[in-house]
Amino acid sequence: MHAPSPGSFRRRARLAMGAVASATLLAASLTTGTAAASPVAAAPHPARPHYYLSLGDSLAAGYQPDARGNVPGVSYTDQLYARLKQRDPSLVHVQLGCSGETTTTMIDGGICSYPGAASQLAAATSFLRHHRGQVTTVTLDIGANDVDGCFASGSIDAGCVAKGLGEVATDLPRITRELRAAGAAFPRYVGMTYYDPFLAAWLEGSAGQRDAALSVPLADTFNGVIAAAMRLHGFRVADVSGAFSTNEFTPTVAVPGFGPLPKNVAEICLLTWMCTPYEDIHANRAGHAVIAGVFDDTLAGYRRP
Repeated sequence: MHAPSPGSFRRRARLAMGAVASATLLAASLTTGTAAASPVAAAPHPARPHYYLSLGDSLAAGYQPDARGNVPGVSYTDQLYARLKQRDPSLVHVQLGCSGETTTTMIDGGICSYPGAASQLAAATSFLRHHRGQVTTVTLDIGANDVDGCFASGSIDAGCVAKGLGEVATDLPRITRELRAAGAAFPRYVGMTYYDPFLAAWLEGSAGQRDAALSVPLADTFNGVIAAAMRLHGFRVADVSGAFSTNEFTPTVAVPGFGPLPKNVAEICLLTWMCTPYEDIHANRAGHAVIAGVFDDTLAGYRRP
């Protein structure tokens, strides 16, 4: 046997005091011939808010080249939030995505500012620690800016790609590990692979078609590194690359203004700004809707450990 803890003594005392009070009320009612007054129902507490924490680069932030900035409501994170909120009206979106963010700057900072935190990762882990049990969903896209500069001037710089892949392979496991450590097991954690915007080089003739074909295995390698790093620390992976048909050069799809194009090229033209005068890698509203749908499907099949 062991001695009761101080807490058990306090609980017993509260129960005893409650019993005495009840007996006193009952005696008074019997003496006066009136029943004890019914307790007044306490006002219901407002629903405790839940949070969706979105992290990443310009896709998470909703950058659009025609506006030269982030456009509220366009990003896949905003569109996913609208879907999630239908199922959880108490949900609040905390959006920390930063245009131009790389895996390194997500850790070290230097692009976007966050009150009281040196970097996006620091801001995210702080929020997760201070809202344990309230963050239901964490989404992440990061890594594209580590390699996007390797496709400048119409050619692929293999050395640059290798360097970028090395940075992602080193930094992303740290990012996912720290997010999981801060948020523990309650949130659903989902990251994503990327579409291949450089398939749009197909429109530039035979040399461009060669570069477009070369970009696909590089995109596959890049997405393989991302997926492995995500899964290492318990993130599920939304297959955005697959949703954009990255590996499917057949069949052809008719695209207004361009005629029949390979399916993967057509998807880039229809879902991003690459085939417009902006020649910009970012997804348009329709593309963000596709990404949001992939995340939503991945979350629907999520099973917490």
